[in-house]
Amino acid sequence: MSAFEANFDGLVGPTHNYAGLSFGNVASTGNQNAVANPKQAALQGLVKMKTLHDLGFKQGVLAPHERPNVAALRQIGFTGTDAQVIARAAKEAPAILAACSSASTMWTANAATVSPSADTADRRVHFTPANLNNKFHRSVEHPTTGRILKAMFADEARFAHHMALPAQMHFGDEGAANHTRFCHEYDQPGVEFFVFGQAAFDSRYPKPAKFPARQTLEASQAVARLHGLRDELVVYAQQDPDTIDAGVFHNDVISVGNRNVLFHHEKSFVNQAQVLAELDRKLAAAGGKFVAIEVPDAEVSVAEAVKSYLFNSQLLSKADGKLIIVVPDECRVTERVWTYLNKLVNSGGPIDEIKVFDLKQSMQNGGGPACLRLRVALSEAELAAVNPAVLMNDQLFATLNAWVNKHYRDRLEAADLADPSLLTECRTALDELTQILKLGSVYPFQFC
Repeated sequence: MSAFEANFDGLVGPTHNYAGLSFGNVASTGNQNAVANPKQAALQGLVKMKTLHDLGFKQGVLAPHERPNVAALRQIGFTGTDAQVIARAAKEAPAILAACSSASTMWTANAATVSPSADTADRRVHFTPANLNNKFHRSVEHPTTGRILKAMFADEARFAHHMALPAQMHFGDEGAANHTRFCHEYDQPGVEFFVFGQAAFDSRYPKPAKFPARQTLEASQAVARLHGLRDELVVYAQQDPDTIDAGVFHNDVISVGNRNVLFHHEKSFVNQAQVLAELDRKLAAAGGKFVAIEVPDAEVSVAEAVKSYLFNSQLLSKADGKLIIVVPDECRVTERVWTYLNKLVNSGGPIDEIKVFDLKQSMQNGGGPACLRLRVALSEAELAAVNPAVLMNDQLFATLNAWVNKHYRDRLEAADLADPSLLTECRTALDELTQILKLGSVYPFQFC
């Protein structure tokens, strides 16, 4: 194979905590004020990265962000030294301090939307950081995300980096959590699949009643234009509003795709039969054969899918052409989900193996295996142009484990966010990490 799908997982940051910030994400709000273990969270994520690397998959690391975000606190009027800013925010606006301390950048499925060179007009890999406009704690991420991505994918002849879309509700963009790509081979033109929750300028599209629809049609269309995609190889689909109201805040909580396979729930999309038919028709035109694996609600309900994160899984292509499904341990302990998965891998279909990971620290905040990774399809030459220091190997795994054990706390709760030493610990850790990953200066504190 002359091209690969590489996965770049977010390294969990030192301020990982359970502040319950994500309305619409049932796990996040349900575990509000629980005691977190940042060290365990980071180590759990590293085990997943290393295990998949050892299985032969291309695996990289995406660095966390500086937190607490003192610059954001200053922007809204808190003044003084960094310690004074944190102390005043803790006293006057603890919810805002919690938002500015979130380690949500671990979920790199929201970092950006990526289009491979086989699909784009200029034959470069295109990156657009997500503005994540729906949630304050995430809306502040994209400037640093953009700098980190440029430090990882620096070759301008091969990689194109765009600014985030306008930070306004009409262009709410949640990144790759609402985007996937279907193809015959990774280096051949494929069909890019954009899923949105609402249309900001078209009242014909239904909206959820309870929870926000974070991705707009207009944002998806804008990213497709920026990336130079061909209309005949793009499909737009709307999430089922009732499914959003059941806790499916992103499409990657109700479906996942890879190569020519879409694994999805029967209540994923509005006009689902039409969506699947369009994907089938357009992938056939691109030289592929579309395969849809639809999970009946009678076998796994939407509530069970949200509880287990069955669809927030990874589908990975093995050398024999079959797929391995990577799921959180919550799938194993949810009886009907586990029964379904075992039937699936023994059915003779394209998915024939299950890999289970303990990701409890991330799962309790509403992020499973798919949330933790950003997929980037790369040719051999493009992979060779990636910053090699961010690619997983035995030495990097050992180095990052030692780094986490040196710098991370094993207990963090809401009251600890007011501790100014937490900021010092985070900056010290990240300054060392940029040297390990050879990123240069990507954090605001490094610009001083």
